[in-house]
Amino acid sequence: MEIKQLQELYNTSDSNIKWAKHCLERMQERDISIMDVESCLQTGEIIEDYPDDFPHPSCLIFGYTKKNNVLHIVVGTDGTVLFFITAYYPSTDKFEKDLKTRKDHA
Repeated sequence: MEIKQLQELYNTSDSNIKWAKHCLERMQERDISIMDVESCLQTGEIIEDYPDDFPHPSCLIFGYTKKNNVLHIVVGTDGTVLFFITAYYPSTDKFEKDLKTRKDHA
């Protein structure tokens, strides 16, 4: 999965975008706006790929909000539609100091 492909899907048409109910609920709980998620997608990079996710391949994107806070979003795509799955502010509980590298809890 390529970040450019995801950005193009987002920029093409609103009809190409689907927001999971779970995503919108978590965004509201965490005070994350649609503009923050959009900024994360536009400025972001894919840090984890989930090619075998069901029903569509997905990925974890590291990016920044409009206020320059680090944000993670999970998106999936069937190649035509972009699905927003969740969004959250990462913490060093699960990620290294760079907030990109997942800690190994082996």
